[in-house]
Amino acid sequence: MKIQRAVALLVILALAAASPASRAQGPAPVPAQTELPIALLVDVTSGQVLYSRNADRRFVPASITKVMTLFHAFELIEEGDLDPRQTLVMSDEVWEEWGGEGSTMWINAGDRVAVDDLLTGIANISANDGSAMLAEGQAGSISAWLDGMNQRARSLEMVNSHFGTPNGWPDEGRTFTTASDLVKLAQALISRHPQKYARYIGKPGFRYNDIEQFNRDPMIGRVAGADGIKTGYTNESGLGYVGSAKRDGQRLVVVVAGISRGSIRARAARDLIEWGFDAFDRERLYANGEVVARARVQGGNSRSVALQTERDVFVNVPKGRLSELSLRVEYDGPLRAPFDSGDHVATLVVDVPGMEPAHLPLLAAESVGDAGFFSRIYNGIAGWFS
Repeated sequence: MKIQRAVALLVILALAAASPASRAQGPAPVPAQTELPIALLVDVTSGQVLYSRNADRRFVPASITKVMTLFHAFELIEEGDLDPRQTLVMSDEVWEEWGGEGSTMWINAGDRVAVDDLLTGIANISANDGSAMLAEGQAGSISAWLDGMNQRARSLEMVNSHFGTPNGWPDEGRTFTTASDLVKLAQALISRHPQKYARYIGKPGFRYNDIEQFNRDPMIGRVAGADGIKTGYTNESGLGYVGSAKRDGQRLVVVVAGISRGSIRARAARDLIEWGFDAFDRERLYANGEVVARARVQGGNSRSVALQTERDVFVNVPKGRLSELSLRVEYDGPLRAPFDSGDHVATLVVDVPGMEPAHLPLLAAESVGDAGFFSRIYNGIAGWFS
């Protein structure tokens, strides 16, 4: 049975009192609901959802699919199975299917292209041909590459996503995702591969084969701190976008989808991001590695273990409200030994009135081994009197 240890009312923020409706004060964060079917804004540094509309509704991501292609490539580079300096060859088969099809780098059959150029073209001019060329060139076939993409998605717990193409071309609905899953993907892309993210994502454009093309990202150069990530469009899916911006150590990720016009997509993404930075006070609750609570342990050489934060813990509180934060620690307890220092054994839940709870991992501050014979006897006797 899940035992909830309440660390109740540890933090009280002295903000001006206001009614719940006061959260809507200031500029409207989104256009009318009929114009924006799907929207999600998350502070990935705190884990808080700042705005959500149909975040778990499946939709066709179109070229946003290429974010998973990039993530899969970045992981392969880390694993030593792909090198940005290596060159791949455009096969006749891939060129016949993708040469000049939709957004393209204009790669010709037989051309040798560096992986570094393919990644830049995929990220910034949405190269359909480059995506397919990378997939076949690295994995031997596009289907093998897709197996890798979908395995990565499962590892990120993207439970409502599947990828049937490496570039998001219409495939009769085999490719789908949700805004919630795309935030997980964006967070993994940025946190696991910050250097590759900075190198390849969010460039103003790309020149290849003497053809200059420009990035259609609606936030780059228009929103302070914006650095990508990817737009998408087909007649089937409408217009979508996943983007991010970072200011003063705080990073927000926004997803919008199912939109009918580019001007609405651009305005919605920019309004949501600006609203997210402006409408909240951001408070640090705990420092990185700070002990938050202790948890009971069963069958271990210690009867309890300290729980510490994985990183600095921040919370966003709506401006203009008297807000009491309720904090609680959740774990399946007593915790069963053995486990190691640094293992994720509990969760800190931060409740802010009018917002979805934020869930942050808590780690074991020390290792706990199996209890020896005499320790088990002692713990059993001590348990009678506790």
